Amino acid sequence: MRVGLISDTHLPSILRQLDDLGPEAAAFLRTVDLILHGGDIVSRSILDWCEQFAPVLAARGNHDVLEDPRVMDVQLLTLEGWRIGMVHDLRPIAASPAELSRLHFGGAELDVMIAGDTHVERLEHRDGVVIMNSGSPNLSWHKETRWGTVGLLELTPGRLHAEIIRLGETPGMPNPGTARHMVLEEGRLVAASLNGKALDVTSI
Repeated sequence: MRVGLISDTHLPSILRQLDDLGPEAAAFLRTVDLILHGGDIVSRSILDWCEQFAPVLAARGNHDVLEDPRVMDVQLLTLEGWRIGMVHDLRPIAASPAELSRLHFGGAELDVMIAGDTHVERLEHRDGVVIMNSGSPNLSWHKETRWGTVGLLELTPGRLHAEIIRLGETPGMPNPGTARHMVLEEGRLVAASLNGKALDVTSI
């Protein structure tokens, strides 16, 4: 199963339209089976736009006053045997997964925690839990509208591939995002990379 992660689109707004997500984001979302939006959606129209590609579930962000059955404060789901929790703001950043679960997920035992809010991509494996923030596809690192990052989870029973994907470069406005990936097999980290360079998983 391929799960596409996006967050912090903040669309539409007075100055920016849905088209600001652009063909790069659309091309990525066409490849997935489910879309998880990490919040700060602003309007249900962005969920409708995403849903032309795949079913959508979202976490409610601090800018989201919309009522929509696809949006909840906390999303808990199990996909291909992997237990996944998603909220908009997964702080404190330095907290252990156990503490984060207690604060945000009612103490649920999770394999993957997904969040948004920071606009900065994140991919960690800590205490047996994958912690992931896809960043923002269009407002990366809180900079002006430009290409940013999305996330991908490829899930099969016993195997997880997690990836941060850079969408490209906006002319004159560099993409601040960093590509990275990791692979878990039977709960064990077996591969990881940063900007295309393999990492020594024994030191992570």
